[in-house]
Amino acid sequence: MRQTILSVLILLFFIQLVNGAEKQKVILDCDLGSGLDDAFAVALILASPEFEVLGLVMTHGNTHKRAQVAGRLLYECGREEIPVVVGKPTPLIVGKDTTIAPDAQQFAWAAGFDKVKPISQNAADFIIENLKRYPNEVILFTAGPLSNIGEVLKKDPGALKRAKRVVSMFGSFYMGYAVGSKPTAEWNVKADVQAARMLLDADVLPLFAGLDVTAFVKLNEQNRMRLLYRNSPLTDALCALYSLWLYESYAHVDPAMFDPVAIGLVLWPELFATRKVHVSIDRQGRTLVDETKPPNCEIAVHIQSEELIRRLMERLLKQNLRRQ
Repeated sequence: MRQTILSVLILLFFIQLVNGAEKQKVILDCDLGSGLDDAFAVALILASPEFEVLGLVMTHGNTHKRAQVAGRLLYECGREEIPVVVGKPTPLIVGKDTTIAPDAQQFAWAAGFDKVKPISQNAADFIIENLKRYPNEVILFTAGPLSNIGEVLKKDPGALKRAKRVVSMFGSFYMGYAVGSKPTAEWNVKADVQAARMLLDADVLPLFAGLDVTAFVKLNEQNRMRLLYRNSPLTDALCALYSLWLYESYAHVDPAMFDPVAIGLVLWPELFATRKVHVSIDRQGRTLVDETKPPNCEIAVHIQSEELIRRLMERLLKQNLRRQ
């Protein structure tokens, strides 16, 4: 009898150990509430059982209101245990304008929401603490301007070397926002050029999903209707945020899924081709490839976009995240 009980306990221990090993620790640093793709990146992470989410970190602009959107999204999905972290507020408009821009339209969805409040720790300290606690175990995703990453590197220049990988929606290397267009200054880079340069100088070989692959991935009407009819807390939230995002002057009916592509680089690497290259950043925020220098990053140069959308939709439609 004792031997049987002991065997069962050992079996349960190893099952737990294996299940634990399958979970990849991740932190997502994003500017949720501006572009719609940030919400889809959060949704994909929440709907992916491969991930153990250590925290959602808000960057750029009105980070407190971004945190409200994150808090309500977690609340609706029953994931309140995930910390929401507020980054340093910054000007939302780059260039000569140094004022905070008007609220993003998606902020209305979480206006007054306080059932999930952000933690008191600031973004840089939160990231540094978790990288120290779990050395070489955490994938740090960035899906917004790199202001928080800049603060991390100012406080601890070697912090990112303790990450398993830094994976970012970042840059425009051979193509711009329109398929086949010339490279341009990509928003996440030009919004904080200094911080973007600091990441490239950190000697961590970050992996970048730039416009070269992200511009191909768009959510068409058929897939938007599938999300609408799914009628789960997560898909209802995405549909509500989409309807508000359409009020933005820069919105398009078929939104590009820039940020989820960066998550897809980790979930489904077989859908991509990548290259190791040397990239520098000019004053305007353009990411320039120099083939004569040693690589300082890895960039995605090809994507199976239709298959990525299929897998993204499958994750969003088949999840059952909800409040108990």
